[in-house]
Amino acid sequence: MASEPRVGLVRRLQLWAIGRLRRSRFLPVGMPDKLTDEARLGMPFTQQVMLYFPTPQDSLYQLRPWYHALKALDEVHPIVCVFKDSRTAKVVRAETGLDCVTLARYGQLDEILSLSDVKLALYVNHDPINFESLRFTSLVHVYLGHGDSDKGVSVSNQVKAYDWCFLAGQAALDRTASAVMLYDAAAHSILIGQPQLDGAAVVTGTPSPDGRQTVLYAPTWEASQPSVSYGSLETHGEALLRALSGTYRVVYRPHPLNGVIRPSYAAADAVVRSLADRVDTDVTLEQSFADSDLLITDVSAVTLNWLPTGKPLLVTQPLVSYPPSRLMDVVPQLAATDDFASVVAEHLSADPTKADREALVAHYLGDPTPGVATARFIAACEDVMAIRDREWTAAKTRGANGV
Repeated sequence: MASEPRVGLVRRLQLWAIGRLRRSRFLPVGMPDKLTDEARLGMPFTQQVMLYFPTPQDSLYQLRPWYHALKALDEVHPIVCVFKDSRTAKVVRAETGLDCVTLARYGQLDEILSLSDVKLALYVNHDPINFESLRFTSLVHVYLGHGDSDKGVSVSNQVKAYDWCFLAGQAALDRTASAVMLYDAAAHSILIGQPQLDGAAVVTGTPSPDGRQTVLYAPTWEASQPSVSYGSLETHGEALLRALSGTYRVVYRPHPLNGVIRPSYAAADAVVRSLADRVDTDVTLEQSFADSDLLITDVSAVTLNWLPTGKPLLVTQPLVSYPPSRLMDVVPQLAATDDFASVVAEHLSADPTKADREALVAHYLGDPTPGVATARFIAACEDVMAIRDREWTAAKTRGANGV
């Protein structure tokens, strides 16, 4: 019996230590601190739209492209953003002005939603923790994603968990329909274009001071799954930089997650940083694009973001296979054994695939006219909320009638 108080004391010490760690500057940014906004407990959300983002700060690159669209939606249908990490919530609150709330536990969200009239939940990634929100049947759940690409990871069986997926263009719908079994992609997808591009600032390019043309190298990360490891840092990175340095100004834009899986990938990233003329870690993607004459990237969403620029594009040849892709059928692939300098010179002077790429803009991005995609996003949110209201009313009627 004497051991029971001791066990309780040990547990209290553990909880105290965990609390101190969560509040300290030593907690890694990749780990949610779960510091609940206590003042919000027991209080209903006044908004009818909820963004659920349980991942921590190192995943903010997934959410930031949606800021413009979310703020536009908030003007007509206010949004509450729910986090598990208070540091992430603080950053988003400062950068957007949106209502941001940190809830540590599923039960806290359950209590608040039971008091609220939230109709729509939005998600920008497939984090497994999304299921803490997906279980609520009074909401419609919409997957937005954080970029469209020809990566295999861009399609997932996880789409079946959502009521709808808002997709950019016909390419995304075709990709989903062909890759996801036992799923009616057309019935559960709404094409809206890419509102992320509407929020892009119009920037003026900064030419190289010495007159050299600028090549942007923006590879993807190593990925957590070997089957979709399209990153080129270890196969192309150093050789590419050495081949282009001097002749061109080389701007390197590293992926935020480089090296989180493989130390060797982090080492390759460090080498490329040391060889580049400029490393864009605190520069907007729009500025990197505006400053560059040609992009070299991997199979990733960066290729689609670059398409509207009309400037030359090269994609590295990955070691793993990727799904069928009209864009990859058009864009030249840079093999690790190629003469990098010669290929770059050819495409800067002639750009032989320009017309074919321009023909694919609408297929991948929908109507790129500024403002069109944002308007479609808001309209799609309104449409699915109206469907939710109709279905929710019908469900309550059936329940009242004992059906």
